[in-house]
Amino acid sequence: MKIVLAPDKFKNSVSGFAFCKAVEAGLKEIRPDLKVVSLPLADGGDGTIDIINFYLKGEFVSVQVHNPFFERISASYLFAEKSKTAFIEMAEASGLKLLKLEELDCKNATTLGAGELIVDALNQGAEQIILGIGGSATNDCGIGMASALGYRFLDENDKEVKPIGANLSKIKRIDASYIHAKLKSVKFQIACDVENLLYGKNGAVQVYAKQKGANKKDRVLLEQGLQDFSKVLENHFNMDVQSVKGGGAAGGMGIASKVFLNGILEPGITLVKDLVDFDHQIQGAIWLITGEGKLDVQTLSGKTIRGVLDSAKAKKIKVAALCGAIDLNENKLRDFGIDYADSVLNYSENLNDAMENGKAYLVEMARIFAKKHL
Repeated sequence: MKIVLAPDKFKNSVSGFAFCKAVEAGLKEIRPDLKVVSLPLADGGDGTIDIINFYLKGEFVSVQVHNPFFERISASYLFAEKSKTAFIEMAEASGLKLLKLEELDCKNATTLGAGELIVDALNQGAEQIILGIGGSATNDCGIGMASALGYRFLDENDKEVKPIGANLSKIKRIDASYIHAKLKSVKFQIACDVENLLYGKNGAVQVYAKQKGANKKDRVLLEQGLQDFSKVLENHFNMDVQSVKGGGAAGGMGIASKVFLNGILEPGITLVKDLVDFDHQIQGAIWLITGEGKLDVQTLSGKTIRGVLDSAKAKKIKVAALCGAIDLNENKLRDFGIDYADSVLNYSENLNDAMENGKAYLVEMARIFAKKHL
């Protein structure tokens, strides 16, 4: 009898790896004969790099790059020599996490450092690059990243512009004569969990720029910049950039990844599942046990459990969700496609107890599940 464990982490409480260990222990106390396959997952958010490394078995590569304000810093990415695959999080070089709140100023920020990480991966011999574009401090439509790769952005006098969001309207022409020799031979997959278009009401500026330090005047400048630069992109690449879902992600890095890298934008959970060969691995299972910190309506939009449910439904495998907390009634759970659900909060004395002793409660929850259904 085959059971597959495919959880996300419980944030600040239980890692995906610890979930698998605890649940397997509980199941096997009741059914020692079970074949348990552990496939911890992530959706592109915090901790994704640890999950990806579990499967890639790569090494962290440290590189000197430029931060959002052109200062030298050390940033790292993951590279697996065997599969020639790199996993890069742009936030390591171009992210909000590198800056203090009072330093945020996305009109003057650049994605140059993210591009420098890509260049290093290309030089290492990467044949496939997975790029996570969450957590950016930038709104430069990826021109910093593209500059590192050899693209030149020229003004009306054919002078190169500094690659920041404030200069987007100055760009009249793109010169691709000097792009990195290996750029077009590499497969790029972009972990993108939003569908925002490049500009407009739901675009990069209107939705995200304020939280990246842009005041009202800045937002007018940046919005105009994206609209003006989109025309330059359309002329150069012969593409309707405003029609691309996710184009406005990470201050325009979504569309930049598509046009400059020829990347495929996909939800993070889809990329991780592909890497794991998830749909093949779950064949023959009678139950798929998943979990996350909180199961609620947000779970419908691109989170790990949503991805697990999609795969399970296609193969007619029953799904159990063992979570930290559940904020859905039984009807909603059934609508989701969840056949069994239980939460740590059903056992813990309070939230602190749940956070501190989640692993022990998961063992107990797995025992109870096994007695009822296996």
